[in-house]
Amino acid sequence: MKVWDWQGFFDYLLNPFLLEGAFTTLWLTAASLAAGLLLGTGIALMRLSGNRVLAGVAGAYCWLFRGTPLLVQLLIIYTGLPLFGLRLSVIEAALLGLSLNEAAYLSEIVRAGIGAVPKGQREAGLALGLRRATVFRRVTWPQAFRIIIPPLGNSVNGLLKTTSVTSVISMEELLRRTQILVQERFLVLELFAVAAIYYLLMTSAWDFVQRRLERRYGRGYGTEATDHR
Repeated sequence: MKVWDWQGFFDYLLNPFLLEGAFTTLWLTAASLAAGLLLGTGIALMRLSGNRVLAGVAGAYCWLFRGTPLLVQLLIIYTGLPLFGLRLSVIEAALLGLSLNEAAYLSEIVRAGIGAVPKGQREAGLALGLRRATVFRRVTWPQAFRIIIPPLGNSVNGLLKTTSVTSVISMEELLRRTQILVQERFLVLELFAVAAIYYLLMTSAWDFVQRRLERRYGRGYGTEATDHR
């Protein structure tokens, strides 16, 4: 019995069907990250607001989405919401599930970054007559963002791989398309090896981008403070 088919492996290494799946993985990651970061920043500000109600709602959100598996969340969104009259497409359900889940984790990263900025920086801005929104935009956020970049980069790396979970609701990202070809061609090891290589290339490319971002935003603070690798 033939265990490994080198010809099959090389035939699918640059297969357009899989390349389209990898592209779907990339844009799904980018869109979920953007939405998750926006929502996560709002949740972080709610927790830091000092308002007990807002902080409680934000805390409950994080507790819920960090305490339950993403797989369960996706299944509830895709198969449960239609029972209440809200029917979403596969793409909409995948984006919503990933964004809501990612926001819970990113909110903690953002909250920690904002909390790490010395309180005196904000007080100095207010003393100069700046509005709170201006102080946040011009003083707090630039400093917090520098601190946020390393853990945020790790979240992106994880999200690239986490998108594979959406295959359970038939989202045709890289893993789902690999599974389709496996069912058609029966090249199990070869096709999953190709998928693994694609994921490795994508995460390695992001690792390079992350290092560049850390060096760039670490200027003036010492690159040692941001280059953790």
